[in-house]
Amino acid sequence: MKPLNVLIISLLCAAIAFTAPASAAPADVTVVSSSLDPPVLMKGDTGTLTVVIQNTGADTVAIRSARLYGSGVVPLSDPYPSVGELGAGNSKTFTFTVRAGNREGTFYPTFVLDFRDAAGSLRYPVPVQVENTPLSTSVISKPDAFAESRTADITVRVGNPRPNAASGVQVVPQGSGFAVTPTGGFIGTLVPDASGTVTFNLTPAAETDVTFQVVWRNGINTHTTDLMLPVAFGEDKRQADPVITNVEVTPIAGGYRIVGDVMNAGLESARSVLITPGAPATPTDPFRVYVVGTLDSDDISSFEVTFTADGTVEEIPVVVEYRDGDGNRYEATTMVGLGSTAAPLEEREDGGFPVTGIIVVVLVALGVAGAIYYSWKRT
Repeated sequence: MKPLNVLIISLLCAAIAFTAPASAAPADVTVVSSSLDPPVLMKGDTGTLTVVIQNTGADTVAIRSARLYGSGVVPLSDPYPSVGELGAGNSKTFTFTVRAGNREGTFYPTFVLDFRDAAGSLRYPVPVQVENTPLSTSVISKPDAFAESRTADITVRVGNPRPNAASGVQVVPQGSGFAVTPTGGFIGTLVPDASGTVTFNLTPAAETDVTFQVVWRNGINTHTTDLMLPVAFGEDKRQADPVITNVEVTPIAGGYRIVGDVMNAGLESARSVLITPGAPATPTDPFRVYVVGTLDSDDISSFEVTFTADGTVEEIPVVVEYRDGDGNRYEATTMVGLGSTAAPLEEREDGGFPVTGIIVVVLVALGVAGAIYYSWKRT
């Protein structure tokens, strides 16, 4: 070969070597971080898997493609068919949409980076955790027994036993046969091991079941948990309990008078307390109904009622009517015996003054008039 040709070839090779970019080895490209949103998936959840790579070498690296191969999760997004060059010291982020399968555990889908120019590939297992633990729900406060049309306070607690936060947590009562306020309670974000409470005012119209549905999000995924509370009517241990004591029955003209005391032996106040004699007695003036008003717990008040009754009646009911704080009406009845006490039979025609009293007055008046007349005749 002529010296001139050798020189030309040498110069061309040098020029090509000088102008062509140097290619770093695949070992210079590493995965510096990976993350999953939400950090822990539930079965069937959709999440976003992010992988960040960096070129730690001194030269540019040519990358052909990037893809994710599923293991325990299913990739939903398309791979990166063309990536390009990654300069020295630079980093690049790859994002994949994945869906969890029907198994729990920690899985390792493989992130694969293919290099150009037959330089090989980078394979990196990315950890993905799937745990199906839901939020926990419990009723921490409710009455001992429910009553028709009586409002009761119910407090629901929601806790987060999951290893990651739950967002948008709310509680919604569902069902029929009751009224409730508020119609839903918002708690918000619950970090791991945290809890929140919501209080509802429930007024049942009939015995029923109330379902408290807890709704929350794990990332973009919505989940629900249901808690059922049976509502059965019974006696409330705290409700007002009016008791009549110290009763005295006294006959009056054409009827009877009952005097006594009424005491609230319950733990709640009795409101708008009214006392009246019940059938077969017939209430009469001046005390057809005795108004007591409000009786707080352990309070006592005297009362008086008047009535008429047939001579064959041996006892009559004394009825105490009262309301609770919600306006619901209740009654308590105490039987009072009339015994051998008989009401006076003498009455004037208007029902108030005895006829014998009138006769006595007339006789006295006649006597006085006669004495005056006799004294006048003597003079």
